[in-house]
Amino acid sequence: MNDRPVTPLLDTVSTPEDLRRLKPADLRQLADELRAEMISAVSVTGGHLGAGLGVVELTVALHYVFDTPRDVLIWDVGHQAYPHKILTGRRDRIRTLRQGGGLSGFTKRSESEYDPFGAAHSSTSISAALGFAVANKLANKDGRAIAVIGDGAMSAGMAYEAMNNAKQAGNRLIVILNDNDMSIAPPVGALSAYLAKIVSSRPFLSMRGFAKRVAQKLPRPIHDFAKRSEEYARGMATGGTLFEELGFYYVGPVDGHNLDHLLPVLENVRDGDHGPILIHVVTNKGKGYAPAEAAADKYHGVQKFDVVSGVQAKAPPGPPSYTGVFADALVAEAKRDDRICAITAAMPSGTGLDKFGKAFPERSFDVGIAEQHAVTFAAGLAAQGYRPFCAIYSTFLQRAYDQVVHDVAIQNLPVRFAIDRAGLVGADGSTHAGSFDVTYLATLPNMVVMAAADEAELVHMVHTAAVHDSGPIALRYPRGNGVGIALPAAPERLEIGKGRIVREGKTVAILSLGTRLGEAQRAADQLDALGLSTTVADLRFAKPLDEAMIQTLLTSHEVAVTIEEGAIGGLGAHVLTLASDLGLIDGGLKLRTMRLPDAFQEHDKPEKQYAEAGLDAESIVATVLAALHRNSKGLEESA
Repeated sequence: MNDRPVTPLLDTVSTPEDLRRLKPADLRQLADELRAEMISAVSVTGGHLGAGLGVVELTVALHYVFDTPRDVLIWDVGHQAYPHKILTGRRDRIRTLRQGGGLSGFTKRSESEYDPFGAAHSSTSISAALGFAVANKLANKDGRAIAVIGDGAMSAGMAYEAMNNAKQAGNRLIVILNDNDMSIAPPVGALSAYLAKIVSSRPFLSMRGFAKRVAQKLPRPIHDFAKRSEEYARGMATGGTLFEELGFYYVGPVDGHNLDHLLPVLENVRDGDHGPILIHVVTNKGKGYAPAEAAADKYHGVQKFDVVSGVQAKAPPGPPSYTGVFADALVAEAKRDDRICAITAAMPSGTGLDKFGKAFPERSFDVGIAEQHAVTFAAGLAAQGYRPFCAIYSTFLQRAYDQVVHDVAIQNLPVRFAIDRAGLVGADGSTHAGSFDVTYLATLPNMVVMAAADEAELVHMVHTAAVHDSGPIALRYPRGNGVGIALPAAPERLEIGKGRIVREGKTVAILSLGTRLGEAQRAADQLDALGLSTTVADLRFAKPLDEAMIQTLLTSHEVAVTIEEGAIGGLGAHVLTLASDLGLIDGGLKLRTMRLPDAFQEHDKPEKQYAEAGLDAESIVATVLAALHRNSKGLEESA
């Protein structure tokens, strides 16, 4: 058990209003106590650590200088917002982070007035802040909109689309570029801090405006030369040219851990009448906690850990993860076929493609946070005869849906979509749940959609996708570990659109897609014990359906139930449509569909989420008994 830190100054601060009563000289101590409190809390809950550690001083400075929540503060992605939550009235709940019924691991509008915009996907903050800023302008209301965005999130085109349209917001919009990438390594010493303070000040801004007005009266060639000279000179010194071209006034770089540097720059920007402004702040991810600073990933995401040693709690040994099984299977396929390529959008370790990258660096591509580009890039490779695997979380593939339709499906190009985090994902909650991929993919002509029931099936599906050249194909698999089944010595090529019967019965048919198969088999045991002989089928394919098998099952059993780890409009809808087209529902067929509820489920442990969703064995049994008008003991009830 980790002892809580001693935090006498932080104990006096429950809201930013309390914070703003402190003297500037006290803020260093407050930041140190805030960092200690965050480390202590995450050691109990697990979660995102490194990102929050890197913005402790920045969080303190922003809430101290700006009048939040009147000035809205929008954190891109939100995994760095734990210090923000502690300072905005949520410290008493901070040890409930990512727990059932507790605080979200990201920003969330329903949680606090200090979370003006929810986020968990990257690169949305500038667009949202621009909306807030322009709304204030239209309403003639005071209030700034501040977007804090990391250098990684700036790899997404959406950030530049927003900046390209930001000019009309004027000084109401401030973008903080939180640069924690060591490879950029800009100067952050005393001289650069002094320059940042100068160029953010009102006299410098006014002088610059005066110089521009003078230059505009010069002959065009001289005016253009002067403009280029000034901007590119500043750009060479500070790296600001790109942002200037997009209409921002660039200030920086500023040491994001030095409050003596941060405060005057933020105050100058707050009080200035020029904008929009981008402040380039340089921080160190994991700052102030030695184990995080020493780790390659800066403790980006952690399990519960011991504060003194930094040692994280290890999960008990068990079956391999689906992600790991996919990665190993893809590497094995690539050894046999030099046409196989792998593409990820800034998630090489999350998708397992770091293994592929080490084995085949020339055929591995991390395109950054650019899912749209990833899909169309894969389509281009496929058009040239390569066999690209686009490995993207289900929730992130949503960001590239038009590319899936327009660039892949319409052209019937054989892009392979490896869809990780399918189904519910536990502590990350609704923003990361893979709820919709079957629905949004199986509706597309030319698309093949597979779902692995276990890790052995996943190996077969990777191979099936690798050799499928007649059009696009997707395979989905969940977060977490497999069921412990032995992996095949050699993968099999599955026949497209053919399922399998895993258990035979006569009265009830359970048609399962994906890893609910284990719950379907448990339900079959319970139903058999009630005298209801049960068939269990693993459909394998949501598209194309195994029409012959489904028709047989629907016409030879008293009741049929479909079950899937996805939203309405997926497998169940396709089976119902098939039954309707074949006229099977005309004769009193008892067909029930079980899927995720029509709601965004809150974060919790996955098993609790699935029970809440009614997708466990007990719920299957209850659905069957209700359809047959039987009670919990299997006895018939009067209608």
